[in-house]
Amino acid sequence: MAEQRDVSSILEPGRNCWRLAHADQAAFIIDADAYFKAFVAAAEQAQRSILITGWDFHSRTRLLCDEHGENCLELGDFLNRLAKRRPLLSIHILIWDYPMIFGLDREWAPLSGFGWKPHRRVHFRYDNTHPVSGSHHQKLVVIDDAVAFCGGIDLTCRRWDTCAHAAGDVRRVMQGTPYPPFHDLVMAVDGDAARSLGDLIRTRWRRATGETLEPVAAKRGKSWRRIGRRALPNARWPQNLRASVTDVDVAIARTEPAVNDHHGVHEVETLYLDMIAAAKRSIYIENQYFTAEKIGAALAARLAEQDGPEVIIVLRELSHGWLEEVTMQTLRTRLIAQLRAADRYGRCRVLFPFIAGLAPGTCIDVHSKLIIVDDDYLRIGSANIANRSMGLDSECDLAIHADRAEVRTAIQALRCELLAEHLGAQPSDVQLAVERTGSLRGAIEALHRDDRTLKPVEATADVSPAVLNMISVADPERPVELQTLMKILSPDIAPSRPASRTWLKIAASIAVIAGLTAMWKFTPLSYWLDADRVTQWARDFGDRPWAPILVMAAYTPACILMFPRPVITLFAVVAFGPWLGFVYAMLGIEFAAWLTYVAGKRFSRETVRRVAGHNLTRIIDVMRRRGLIAMTALRLVPLAPFSVEGVVAGAVHIKLWHFMLGTAIGLLPGTLAATILSDQLQAALKDPGDVNYWLIAGAVLLMALATWFVRRWLITSSNSASADHDLERARAA
Repeated sequence: MAEQRDVSSILEPGRNCWRLAHADQAAFIIDADAYFKAFVAAAEQAQRSILITGWDFHSRTRLLCDEHGENCLELGDFLNRLAKRRPLLSIHILIWDYPMIFGLDREWAPLSGFGWKPHRRVHFRYDNTHPVSGSHHQKLVVIDDAVAFCGGIDLTCRRWDTCAHAAGDVRRVMQGTPYPPFHDLVMAVDGDAARSLGDLIRTRWRRATGETLEPVAAKRGKSWRRIGRRALPNARWPQNLRASVTDVDVAIARTEPAVNDHHGVHEVETLYLDMIAAAKRSIYIENQYFTAEKIGAALAARLAEQDGPEVIIVLRELSHGWLEEVTMQTLRTRLIAQLRAADRYGRCRVLFPFIAGLAPGTCIDVHSKLIIVDDDYLRIGSANIANRSMGLDSECDLAIHADRAEVRTAIQALRCELLAEHLGAQPSDVQLAVERTGSLRGAIEALHRDDRTLKPVEATADVSPAVLNMISVADPERPVELQTLMKILSPDIAPSRPASRTWLKIAASIAVIAGLTAMWKFTPLSYWLDADRVTQWARDFGDRPWAPILVMAAYTPACILMFPRPVITLFAVVAFGPWLGFVYAMLGIEFAAWLTYVAGKRFSRETVRRVAGHNLTRIIDVMRRRGLIAMTALRLVPLAPFSVEGVVAGAVHIKLWHFMLGTAIGLLPGTLAATILSDQLQAALKDPGDVNYWLIAGAVLLMALATWFVRRWLITSSNSASADHDLERARAA
């Protein structure tokens, strides 16, 4: 007689998951050594398709090594070898198009011509469809739509490790440099669940590249016709991978940010909240981060209940570098403090795995993204408990509901295995300790060892609310809105500010001027910033052959960071003289403008229209209808930061020559005025009697008149564009 199933489940497609897809087999894989072995075994059977998507990819990733760390199988060579052996096999790799801040940790792009050279049927692409400050964080591998892997492990360097996490493992090395122990999880599935994950990657590929990849089922028919006799079989479940459960439904939960016409998906966050609410006895969490405010609030609410569940959270002890320590670890400390304040019944433990013998300043890198609720729900995926994983980064998690005793036993066994790994014990010992003490926290305390155990995470830092608000920018929950930047392109009059704020600014300005005056009078600053000394420094610099290139290049970061360009122009005039200084300034500004235009072309016109609102839409219409004149006017009197105007112009596809010529004409008077003022300032430093005050006054008056004229022209033109648009709509109606 078949075992009766529990049909009551919180997993609900369209609400907290994308699909519920059946899997004949599913395996819970702990750490990259086991994962890489399973991946190699499955990929070696691939006939038609291997789909890989992730946050990172490195061709030198060591998949298999002997016990001495030698004779290693590297990822890039392995994939090329598969492509050569299988004439019908295509391999598609889609990786996050990362910003340059991550460049030192990344491999040279295969398209650059350096490093790894993929086989012609190994297709490597970067995905740049994420919003500003977001990333593509899903980590998926799908083989022949028959076997799929989803979790926290990218196919990249510094991921391989065994469950032993031995302090001196010679195999844990990347290009000759050792790295600390690394702990993570992956779930493998087959059947409809694997095919659904294949659909997910194909959708991402189409969005990123515009190319459509066919499902393997469609390829099978074509290959049958091509080979004429028989169709090659799909990949099979790898023999070296034992299934943890069979015959289960797998929920696929995603985060997809709102970008372009896509409204965003928040299934990951909803499922987290639903799982926490469903807990009766225990919530066991392993995660790289712990900064998501809504998740923290939900856990705190359960801890405040008299009969609520116990909460065990396993994190890593240390952060990756000073920047993460200042940002994510500080936010984590705040959230942990909130949990401990709510834990009036002593049911919460926030811990990190400790192992003796690690190098100072290192720890076991807990990179897993797992939550187990009671023995009823298991979830493994890519989503961190961080705000950005709830709405900004793309994520994918797999969840299983224990609808019968077999699945419940498997979930319980995984939790025991994980705790046994952290405590240096056997899973059976953990199970006995849980039964004896009646809780997970009791079992952890009973199995404590000095050389390998779980220790409490310190959370005692005292940070002011103002600092926390500033730090929170590192972990945003939603895409950064461009509207606040774009609105300043509108010619509408800005709202008046309270008089008190104006007086405060005046007082602050007076204080700054007084302070600078005091510094000049009572410190050695006047000696070091003597006019002759500064002028000589600049001229010595100007004599260097590479000086013009450096000065011209300086305009690009200055325009992006909104550093005042006239300061660079002043330096150029002193270093090279007024005429050469003017030429170098114009060339540097034009190059910076071109870069912002190219960056803007990555945005679609509708994206800019949607995020910018009605006011900017009217200005965009003027820019498109009167490209050269509009760009000249906007550059003549900047109504927005230099880089923002360039990005918008590129996004709405103003002709490049209109943009460049309009920039040159519009910035010519301002740059010339800056050159004149710089030349006069240099004269004033030498002898105030040589200053031509009429020339300075004329330059200031010219800029004031130009500001008034251009603002009036933009208002008239934008109103005209709006009227034309309304007329067209009326005719269409």
